[in-house]
Amino acid sequence: MLQEIKRKNPLIHCITNHVVSNFQANGLLAIGASPIMGEAPEEAEELAALSQALSLNIGTLHAESLKSMLIAGKTANRLGIPVVLDPVGAGASSFRKEGVRKILSTVDVSVLRCNAGELAAVAGKQWESKGVDAGEGLQDVREMAVSTARQLGLLVAVTGKTDIVTDGKSFAEVPFGDPIMASITGTGCLLSSIVAAVIAVHPENPVKTVSSTLRFYAIAGEQAAKSAALPGDFQIAFINQLARVTGNEVNQRVYLQEGRL
Repeated sequence: MLQEIKRKNPLIHCITNHVVSNFQANGLLAIGASPIMGEAPEEAEELAALSQALSLNIGTLHAESLKSMLIAGKTANRLGIPVVLDPVGAGASSFRKEGVRKILSTVDVSVLRCNAGELAAVAGKQWESKGVDAGEGLQDVREMAVSTARQLGLLVAVTGKTDIVTDGKSFAEVPFGDPIMASITGTGCLLSSIVAAVIAVHPENPVKTVSSTLRFYAIAGEQAAKSAALPGDFQIAFINQLARVTGNEVNQRVYLQEGRL
């Protein structure tokens, strides 16, 4: 998949939040994809039609960006372009909740990439969260992911200490990563756009494809953490690892982990 991205250089249309747009664009470039960041409604249809995947992120949602997301999403659906939705802080305000509802009811979303608190907000479950942080609750995250995937007819990828990927029928768990990944903003947002890039070039077997993407991403984080103990250093090291980590390194790390289970 990594080789396919570098070879095909897919264009990923990102309607994203202002906090992470630079980090997200650089991360896509690091893996060999080509980002285009545009949220104006006047160009949403045109940019979506030019792209191989659409990444929607509600982190700094406003009325105009929501309008753009709906236009771009409907265009992507018409042209068979995959759509990834990241409902950042979906439970933080009624505006965000309503925005997510509008997107999911208007656009055929391929992948919902979120943390547990965001998933709970989408699923309408009780959860204690703080802003855009995952927070905590009594719900079984895997059960909530499976039921949400079935109800909405999409693939759910929930990141946390152990990532969960499910289409409502099958699921995969990804036990990799490093806690320092949560110390900088935007790691989840970047992951969502990388998922979009991967399914643009490799749409087959979505559960396996997305879980492999999460595995690669988490292992890149582990590798970066070895040389960067502080958040500022980690951000740079992580972008470098996204460009550097090979499929063989990922497979070796997975083999070692499975050997310990």
